[in-house]
Amino acid sequence: MRRIILVIVGVFIAIIALLVTSETHAQDSHIKNSRPMIYQDIYPVFITRDLTSSKDFYTRWFNLQVAFESSFFILLISTGERPWSVGFLNESHPSSPPSNPAMNAQAGVYLTLQVEDAKSDFEKLKAAGLKISYALKDEPWGQRRFGVVDPNGMYVDVVQQIEPANGFWDKYMTDN
Repeated sequence: MRRIILVIVGVFIAIIALLVTSETHAQDSHIKNSRPMIYQDIYPVFITRDLTSSKDFYTRWFNLQVAFESSFFILLISTGERPWSVGFLNESHPSSPPSNPAMNAQAGVYLTLQVEDAKSDFEKLKAAGLKISYALKDEPWGQRRFGVVDPNGMYVDVVQQIEPANGFWDKYMTDN
């Protein structure tokens, strides 16, 4: 129970921090003259063994709405003028970040930064000297992404939504 409370508190602290920040730009003296990253969304993704329990808990107790649901991932959103999102990913799915150590339900969370142009952002950050943990790659499930590890050891997954490989999602979609 204490662990659940700590997770809930952590989610709400993250949401509050995002609410306080009206505009976020990745800036560094090495990349000052280039365009800032243009975020489409920023949301935490929690690794879980039980998607249904996660969905039921947050929709029942915190009035989050299902924005997207498949057999391995759900994205829940808040209502209101500035909706915020939180995702839950089944630990056994191949889209779990290729981090070291491998992500699992005990490891906790990684941060996804959904951007407009992952290739441009990858090239800019790499050229500026940021250590890249996972090189830019187009994934068959419909993401162009790269990964870095923050100073706390948390994996940061930078993604751009692209067209998935033909038929990739067919085996994962639910009947909802």
